[in-house]
Amino acid sequence: MSQSYYEQKDLKDFPNIVEYASELGKKFFDYYGAATSAGTLTEREKALIALAVATVRHCPYCIDAYTNKCLSLGVSNDEMMEAVHVAASMVAGDTLAHATQMRKIIKQKEM
Repeated sequence: MSQSYYEQKDLKDFPNIVEYASELGKKFFDYYGAATSAGTLTEREKALIALAVATVRHCPYCIDAYTNKCLSLGVSNDEMMEAVHVAASMVAGDTLAHATQMRKIIKQKEM
């Protein structure tokens, strides 16, 4: 199968999610715009965070959008990759932290 389920052209259709439930769609975009615009954190910092989250959440549309956003803001390849490594280490840490539950059950069974 040479065709991908995700198509880059679909990213351009994202603003049309307001087609159904338009009031909720508008509220989402208002929130999204406020959350991703410069505030205490710069637009550049927020774009790096978004890219890292998009990568660990496995969203090809967001990876596409935020890689391009980061590039447009002058973020280097190394900075983007480092941000992705931070996100990956957080996922690994989160996964390992849940081993606490496993260890607790094992210790209870050993008693």
